[in-house]
Amino acid sequence: MPMYTPFPAPSETSLTPQLDVAGELLTLLNDTSTEPRPDDQLEALTLAVAADLPVLLWGEPGIGKTAALTQLAATLDLPLTTVIASVHEPSDFSGLPVIGDDPAEQGVPMAPPDWAVRLVRAGRGLLFLDELSTAPPAVQAALLRLVLERRIGALRLPPGVRIVAAANPRSSAADGWELSPPLANRFVHLQWTHDHDVVVRGLGGTWPRAELPRLDRERLPEAVAFARRAVCGLLSARPGLVHRLPGNEARRGGAWPSPRSWEATLRLIAFATAAGSSRDVLSLLVRGTVGDGPGLELLAALDRMDLPDPETLLADPAAAVLPERGDLRQAALDAVVSAVRKRPERSRWDAAWALLVRAVETGAPDVVVVPATTLATLRREDWDVPASIERLAGAASLSRRADDAAARAALAARGGR
Repeated sequence: MPMYTPFPAPSETSLTPQLDVAGELLTLLNDTSTEPRPDDQLEALTLAVAADLPVLLWGEPGIGKTAALTQLAATLDLPLTTVIASVHEPSDFSGLPVIGDDPAEQGVPMAPPDWAVRLVRAGRGLLFLDELSTAPPAVQAALLRLVLERRIGALRLPPGVRIVAAANPRSSAADGWELSPPLANRFVHLQWTHDHDVVVRGLGGTWPRAELPRLDRERLPEAVAFARRAVCGLLSARPGLVHRLPGNEARRGGAWPSPRSWEATLRLIAFATAAGSSRDVLSLLVRGTVGDGPGLELLAALDRMDLPDPETLLADPAAAVLPERGDLRQAALDAVVSAVRKRPERSRWDAAWALLVRAVETGAPDVVVVPATTLATLRREDWDVPASIERLAGAASLSRRADDAAARAALAARGGR
């Protein structure tokens, strides 16, 4: 009977060269670069981090949340501390009791975990709380003080530490929980999605670079005044938005309006204004702090604040600068017509028609249809019809024909299904 002879175990000397080659290959694969690239969600994240507000990134598994935080920490030169919330006990965040020599005299101090001690010693860093939606309610309760007061046991995190968390939606989280309303209301919620072009270019070796916003020092007082005027103006007109706890459990685990979240919103508007951020970035931040409904109302209020003064437009129609966006342009023209209605004078009526002509010459004609129709009803018997009205009539007619054609095409498309 033949004896079984096992294969000889490879010697350490024979494995070492292959592992070295494998290490070289891994080094080449990990050798990537970064480039400045417009990215709204990345800019929103860096603005919230600069504003020292806790951020919660929501996204499906594998979408790149952890990679984004790693790259952000490297770009900002901040040591990254990752804590998987779901594998910790409540005492890991509230502190472990340590009995001293005389508990009756000295009490029982709460000892912080080692990662908190390292952050305090460093004086700066990025604390990444991962898998937040899989943390049980008891752990979420323990995280309240960390996120709001920045305290862990007897330690207080220094101002140089920023807090960012990540979570998967409950539908894709392993044994996921809804976030408790008190914890959810402490975060700026950002929906993290992938951009096809960014992923393809990143896999090719070049990822977008996260950079802190460049704040214009001269605009700081103006930014604060603008933010306060916007938030206070909306809440004065809509007091019901000051605090509105959603009735739906899932929505309670997201962004919703409260005095705390409105304070965060005010801060973010000031930072976005000082940085000259786009409306899309501001929209992500505002809706991620107070929710979609209140956030959209605030954005509409901000748009109205940016509209030119109708009296300034009426004073010099030839030099008037109208908004580029169609909805804002129509709002500005509507405001002009309202100003003429409040003080109807022949010169103001003529100036309003001149503004409508200018709007047709510099933009889409459809935005003048409603203001022109309303303005025509304000004519007094002794006011001559301006010659420019013929040009507006042609523009309005063309706009109506285009709308009718679009409506017929849509009707035909529905009938063909």
